[in-house]
Parts: sequence; structure tokens; C-alpha cells
Amino acid sequence: MAIQQASGPSTSIARAPRSTIRDGRGRADLWLGYQGPANRPFGASTAAAAGRVVARHAVHTSAADFSLMLVAPEWMSRRAISEAIADAVAELRAIDVTYSPLRRNSLVSLLRRGEVSAEAYPPLADIVARCDAMRAATDGWFDAWAVPGGFDPGGLLKGWAVDRAAARLRAAGIEDYAVVSEADLTVRGHAPHGGPWRVAVHHPREPRRIAMVLEMTEGAVGASGLTGHRGHVVDPHVAEIVRHEGAAVVTGPDLAVADAYATALFAAGPAGLGWFPTVDGYRMLIAECRPT
Repeated sequence: MAIQQASGPSTSIARAPRSTIRDGRGRADLWLGYQGPANRPFGASTAAAAGRVVARHAVHTSAADFSLMLVAPEWMSRRAISEAIADAVAELRAIDVTYSPLRRNSLVSLLRRGEVSAEAYPPLADIVARCDAMRAATDGWFDAWAVPGGFDPGGLLKGWAVDRAAARLRAAGIEDYAVVSEADLTVRGHAPHGGPWRVAVHHPREPRRIAMVLEMTEGAVGASGLTGHRGHVVDPHVAEIVRHEGAAVVTGPDLAVADAYATALFAAGPAGLGWFPTVDGYRMLIAECRPT
């Protein structure tokens, strides 16, 4: 974990809309889909206004890598900052141990084998209910039950974990943060420089080129296929791995939902374009799929 306090004049910037699309130029605070020597989540955010502390931390679990960046309020001590990060990290690790389909003894794995019922564990019931809702919202293109091996909420679980970790940061009194997992993220408040979080979304076919830059003060971005990973999305209608190339990127208030929509869009291709924008604030930023 890295914690730093920056010096320099305070910056005053008017609050921007929750999500604004820019032309892809300029410095970014966060990177999504960068495929250079290392997939780097953080860009230009290295210093905060005077009196603010910036902290960063990376977490590795069995299913995903996570990165946290926060700008602590002036009243918060370094010990309290460390405790807040530890609480968020503990949430991510607990979700991995308890719900990861990659772990044989997780509740999801037990549910797949019929050894437990979802109703016996309220958080598991919440995951199942969310998967049910997304199956209905996507005309069946997101279907956690149509995956080889049985129930697998992986297309939603990572976003659900990020949302819960972010909730732990807010509970500690932190209102300016970003939680990133590969090409998915949720942000709130302002970046270290005092303005909205500037999120660079790289082009799915030209990963060294930025397709757009979002300016965000609250919300989430969910992506499928943006990092170049293949073989991770199943067409639920034929129960086979999706073979086309491209990416789907969705923004909205809840990362679990945005992530599930992106997974469904990637699986459906042009068939999914009728879902957006949704009445509850989700919109498609990129939907580009082509045969391999």
C-alpha cells in the first residue's frame, strides 16, 4: 500500500456532470483496456491538493486483481486511512473465499452441486436475484445458469465485489475514491487533482489508442473484451464460448449491473443493441463485435 501527502496550492474546480465524454486527449487518472507491458490502472493521479492524502493499494484474489485509490478527507489520520483500506480489502478477500466459483468450497460451488440453497445465505440470495434480474433485462443473453458446469455469476460477481468494497470506503468517511478491477471500475467524488476522475477507455482493436475519456464524479464502467481476453464469455443460447472479437463497454450507477450488461452485449453482438440506453441510467459506450 502506498500513501503520500502532496504539497502545493489547493485546486478549485466546479463539479462536473456525473459522466462526460471527452475527445480522448489529455492526461488520464485511470486507464481501462491498456495492453502495454503491464495493464496499468492509474494514470496521472500522483498528487493531491495541500492537506489531502492519496493512498493506493493492490489486491490479488483467485478470480481477479483489484486496485484502490482514495483521497482521504483532511480530518482523517493515516491510521484511519490504513484501517479503511484494510476493511475494503478484507471485503474483497471474503467475497472471493465465500463466493468465487473457482473455489471448490465456496457457496457458489456448493450451490452448483446442489449442496446448499441460496435462501439459506442472504448475500448469496442477493447474487442469485441479481442474476435473475439481468437474465430478464437482457433477453437471456446474460444467463448465469447457461454456463458449462452450472451456475456461474462471474459476469456480475466482480462488479458486485467492487461495489461492496466501495461501500466500505464510504462507511469509513471516504468520499473520493476509485476501485478498479481490470477493465471495470467505480468512482466517486474527485480525483487527487481536485477535478472529476478522468477515465481513459482504450480502443478494443487498437489498445495503444484511447477511444474516449470520461469525466466522472460518480458511477461505474463495466467492460467485456476490452483487455483482449478471449474465451471468457459464453453464448447462453447455445452454451458455447463466444468466438468473435471486439468489446462492449457500459456505464451506469451500479458496477454489477453495468458489468452484466457488458457481458450480455459482448455475447449478443448486434442482437443486444435494443437494450440501451435503459430507463435506470445505463448507456452503451462501445459495442464492437466481429467474427474471428
